[in-house]
Order: sequence, then structure tokens, then C-alpha cells
Amino acid sequence: MELLIGCGNSRTKRIITDNGGPTWNNLVTLDNDDTCNPDVIFDLGDLGYHYRTRAELPWGPDTFDEIHAYEVLEHFGRQGDWHDFLDQFSEFWRILKPGGLFCATVPRHDSEWAWGDPGHTRVITLGSLAFLSQEEYRKQVGVTAMSDYRRHYSADFDLVHAGRQGESIVFVIQAVKPARL
Repeated sequence: MELLIGCGNSRTKRIITDNGGPTWNNLVTLDNDDTCNPDVIFDLGDLGYHYRTRAELPWGPDTFDEIHAYEVLEHFGRQGDWHDFLDQFSEFWRILKPGGLFCATVPRHDSEWAWGDPGHTRVITLGSLAFLSQEEYRKQVGVTAMSDYRRHYSADFDLVHAGRQGESIVFVIQAVKPARL
């Protein structure tokens, strides 16, 4: 089963994985705009701690083989708000099956779209992905300038692919379950 978050009006699979192939398998769509006719209407901005409550995506643990997010993650959270960043990825990790893939594109930091779109509230760089891996914390904390957020973050991903494509960064991370804490 695959989830496309922020689907908008497109159902095109832009990142092809060995797990899922070139077509969708049991696609579920999510968007906050009901005119896009998603299967589920949900505002990703509600993930994380707001007003002292925490919203969760409407699925149980280990539901999806893949989650796809194309040019949507930069619309949620605020630059420098590590709580929201880590909470959102913890929630994606929760609903991914062990070994499940999170596939995404985001504007590159040097793209005019990164801050040119008035709806963009943060930039995710290739360096941001290190904070999603417990193994990277183990390797880097105390050695590099990497901040230690492990008191708050217990999910775990491995980087499968990261690269630049035009004005976007394309990345695929894999849920490591149980987490390597």
C-alpha cells in the first residue's frame, strides 16, 4: 500500500523504487484541499505539537510500504523549528512498515522557488536528512557540529538515495524498525 501526501491534482508517481515499481500499488491520497478529491483530507501542518496537543495521521503503525511527497514538505513547519521537523518524520516513520520507503522531492535551497513561493515556510537540505538517522547521531554527535535531538527523536531512517534534479532535491529514506537507539 502506498500513500501520496499533498497529492494536489496529480497522481503521477515521480520516484520509482525497487519495492513498488513504476505504478502505484493500492494508492491512498492525502491533501488538505477537498477540491483535489483526495481519499483523506488532512492538514500536515497539524502534525507535531500545536496548542499543547499532537495530531496523528489517521492510520495505525506499519500501514504503508511507501509514502511519497512531491514538493509539499516545504509548506509545513517553520525553518529552525526542530520539534515540528522531527515530529513530522516520526509520524511518517510510525505509519511506514519496517523497511518502508519515504520518497520525496523538495526545492533546493538555491532555487528561486525555495523562498519565492509565499507558502514555503522551511527548506530541507541534504544535510537535514542526517537528523533522521540514529546511526548518524551515533557517528557524528561529539565529533562534528551535529546537534543532538535524540532526547526528542526516537524514529530511525537510513538514506537510500539523495541527489539533485533540476531545482529540486530528490531523496529516498528507509524506515529502520526497530530503531537503533
